[in-house]
Amino acid sequence: MILSAGRGERMRPLTEKLPKPLLEVGGHRLIEYHLASLVDLGVREVVVNLSWHGNRIREALGDGANRGISIRYSEEGPEPLGTGGGIRAALPLLGESPFLVLNGDVWSDFPLRSMKAPAGSLAHLVLVDNPDHHPGGDFALEPGGRAAAGPEKLTFSGLSVLDPALFAGVAPGFLPLKPLLDAALASGRLTGQRYHGTWRDVGTPARLAVLDAELRLGKLRHPVLSSPVG
Repeated sequence: MILSAGRGERMRPLTEKLPKPLLEVGGHRLIEYHLASLVDLGVREVVVNLSWHGNRIREALGDGANRGISIRYSEEGPEPLGTGGGIRAALPLLGESPFLVLNGDVWSDFPLRSMKAPAGSLAHLVLVDNPDHHPGGDFALEPGGRAAAGPEKLTFSGLSVLDPALFAGVAPGFLPLKPLLDAALASGRLTGQRYHGTWRDVGTPARLAVLDAELRLGKLRHPVLSSPVG
């Protein structure tokens, strides 16, 4: 699942008429980097949730046939349901097995095939070093891969494997993901892995511009989708 329903308030004015996942960096739309990584992994079924300018995403991606995949859409209506609420609403399309979730507004060279959720994990997160705009981090990580509430916290990258059981008993409607992750942490069923490679949260026009420059100058390279340099 690629999360694509947010309004992108911090990204205004770029998102006045365009949803964040369709913003371009390095000659490609943000969401195209995720799709290329998923196709390379062998994923053939993708769910994209829609709200803010969702019709633009549907028009841009279609049914995915030209990429060799099937893209289905989870419509949330005019108001986004939040990350937790959006995933919960999409569960009928996602099936009963654990599934990958990728935030539509992050860029990374993380190799998706290295993401392995241990047995019994309700949520397995890719954690990265804390960026300047999020110095406090989200979760600590024990040597065995179990997430903890310790002082040396890392930042949740927005890349994860979630088990549908994480949403058991959750009512439809707006819901952030954090309370569900905290509940999994409390039950000892939140796990993670640390990634030391490149990760960018492109949540503001300034950070988007920096990433675009890094890709066009060849300072960063995506493992699957190349950018024109120069």
